[in-house]
Amino acid sequence: VLMKTLENTMIPSGANARPEKLMPNLTKEAVAGKDLDKRFGELASQWKLERGPHSSSARLAEHAAYQAIIALGPGVVPLLLRELEQQPDHWFRALATLTGADPVPPESRGKLREMADAWLGWGRAQGYEW
Repeated sequence: VLMKTLENTMIPSGANARPEKLMPNLTKEAVAGKDLDKRFGELASQWKLERGPHSSSARLAEHAAYQAIIALGPGVVPLLLRELEQQPDHWFRALATLTGADPVPPESRGKLREMADAWLGWGRAQGYEW
């Protein structure tokens, strides 16, 4: 499977593609604003389409598109929080990697909605807007 990048070049996609291959010649600084939002949307869609029915958050986070989202840097944190608010999903490892935080209380682990709510509360407390 091939995927078109922002530079309009074709690259391999799928679970075995490496994150740096998903972002050739693209630095974190070069992806900003609407470009960041667009790129995040493309990668999030790819991840959701290709990830399969895994319940393991570790396995879901290993996907190349998920790793490429993390590689976009801290600017995607509000986009991840927006995603969590609209439709809770396994974005917690990405958020923890990007922020160094883990606001989910032990009793909420494994409960998707509660985990999302913990992260959304944390994001608001930190001043994030999405």
